[in-house]
Amino acid sequence: MSGSIEVICGPMFSGKTEELIRRIKRSVIAKRKVQLFKPRIDARYDAEAVVSHSAQKLRSTVIDRAEEIFDKLALDTEVIGIDEVQFFGPNVVQVIEKLANNGVRVIVSGLDMDFRGIPFEPVPQLLAIAESILKVAAICVVCGEPATRSQRTIAAEDRVLVGATGQYEPRCRKCFSPDPSPATEPPEQALLPFV
Repeated sequence: MSGSIEVICGPMFSGKTEELIRRIKRSVIAKRKVQLFKPRIDARYDAEAVVSHSAQKLRSTVIDRAEEIFDKLALDTEVIGIDEVQFFGPNVVQVIEKLANNGVRVIVSGLDMDFRGIPFEPVPQLLAIAESILKVAAICVVCGEPATRSQRTIAAEDRVLVGATGQYEPRCRKCFSPDPSPATEPPEQALLPFV
């Protein structure tokens, strides 16, 4: 099996983790030996599993630094998934490239921009070396257009602030502001029951 790098990126609430889980599940169906990794800092829904905002869940190995992947890697692993890759910093690029060069299919998901709309390293570097890129969009909670940005809705200056609904919301380019702004009320049509 030849190695490769696949990047799934976009704003919060766009389905990045869902897509990562889907690809990992398909690899299992294809009888590939897989391992899934996540950063310890992301314990929003579960301390040890990768969990999407829509509650899809897969068991994972929790690590603090990207280099730990080599220590926890089984010899026969063919496919590696890494969720929230932006939290691993610049060293993750070399780790991922080494894995791919050794014949591993590496699938990563992460934010491509931070809450200010600035490229979120190391995702831009991974995009440059990837064989496959999927940029997904969410739905802007203000106007309903495709959202490519993560609007922080609470006052905080730290670049890394792990959060979910109530702290971030998806916004389009027009409705986005690099300054934290109050959360919007959901559009009325979103409150209507499905018929």
